[in-house]
Amino acid sequence: MRTDLYYDSVGAGKIHACRWAPEGEPTAVVQIVHGIAEHVERYDQFARYLNKKGYLVVAEDHMGHGKSIDHGGTKGYFDGGWFAAVEDTCRLMKDTQAEFAGLPYILFGHSMGSFLARTILYRYPDCGVSGAVICGTGWMPDAVVKMGHGAAKLFCKRVGERNPSKQLDAIVFGGYNKRVERLRTKYDWLTRDAVIVDAYIADPMCGFTASCGLIRDMLGGIMDIQKKENLAKMKKDLPVLFLAGGDDPVGSYGAGVRQAAQEFQNVGMTCLTTKIFPLCRHEVLNEINRAEVFRTVNIWIRENFL
Repeated sequence: MRTDLYYDSVGAGKIHACRWAPEGEPTAVVQIVHGIAEHVERYDQFARYLNKKGYLVVAEDHMGHGKSIDHGGTKGYFDGGWFAAVEDTCRLMKDTQAEFAGLPYILFGHSMGSFLARTILYRYPDCGVSGAVICGTGWMPDAVVKMGHGAAKLFCKRVGERNPSKQLDAIVFGGYNKRVERLRTKYDWLTRDAVIVDAYIADPMCGFTASCGLIRDMLGGIMDIQKKENLAKMKKDLPVLFLAGGDDPVGSYGAGVRQAAQEFQNVGMTCLTTKIFPLCRHEVLNEINRAEVFRTVNIWIRENFL
């Protein structure tokens, strides 16, 4: 059963969140942290699968996304910046942990949500998270991310940080389809499932051009999570599962995901698992073999926490 809830954002307006409850008492909690230009209800199938395995699932629409837009704030913009969005995610975490004390708590971050989750892991290593699934993530060369961040700051001055720029969007995301054969749409890089791609395009809450400020803040967040001094703050024995598609441009087609896992290991993380699905694109939860991906997550949770 899915229910909706709302709470005050650290930045602007109210945050919309969903809770998917299993039949009977839950055995674990999974909190999903979604990506840029999408919303939590796209995770309904995955959440209901987890419900059948006995897990409670929660997720919030970030500021400027999904139904949170209806309750204040600017579409595609983080009022208060990156860390304000982090705090909104942490608010849901703390409230859910208090209500379901004692249960294993897994943080599942996808794409931009993976960067938010990685921020939480270094910023709040003792936040009570039992484990983390880092999905659709990557590792950007320092020069590239600094250049992108600098460009975003310039566009913020040029058009305003609350406003989008198609030119900046093309700089950051424009190359994602370059390896897609028989290109059909602008968003084919998301998944090989054409039905999912078409639903994404038809959804007014998906695929919008994010504000220059959000792109600036996200790139700044990526710069932070890649600093060795911040990586070193993470809880060393925390179980972490890296999930990615082998044809995901965000993860540099697997190379960036492997590097992220290696950087975790370099600072002493001892319980790391990496699973890269060949031929899968960015949204492995929406891929044509998503049942396999779902099972991988469930097996990892059961082996580590139950």
